[in-house]
Amino acid sequence: MKVLLIKDVKTLGKAGEIKEVKDGYGQNFLINKGLAQLATPEVVENWKAEQERRAKELKEELERLESEKKILEGATIRIEKQSAPVGIKGSVGNADISAAIKEQLNIDLDKKHINLKKALKSTGIHEVDAKLGHAIHAALKVEVVGV
Repeated sequence: MKVLLIKDVKTLGKAGEIKEVKDGYGQNFLINKGLAQLATPEVVENWKAEQERRAKELKEELERLESEKKILEGATIRIEKQSAPVGIKGSVGNADISAAIKEQLNIDLDKKHINLKKALKSTGIHEVDAKLGHAIHAALKVEVVGV
């Protein structure tokens, strides 16, 4: 029996490979557990089409992330906070930066993806790292202004 592996099987092979296995092993273990499908021509063709579609989506997403990175690194995010005798009242955190990016650049960036070692408590320009996904990072310039 020929099966198309859907997931990696430690003793058999990697996902996408077509393997010849015994009928009982293929039917009762691999297919039942969702690790493989019977390797008919249409199943193999559907698998290849799905892989091409996924590769295309990944490429489009990487291009989008790279363009967002260029926009984020080229811009300075301006955040206004009330002045205090020294610095500002309160602090600027991940949520403030995320909201400012959404408002000023119209880019959705989750606050969990902004890396601040500690909250910004002084005016001036600060460097902040942001994870965009797929190991793409952007160095943001955040300008904190006291009003």
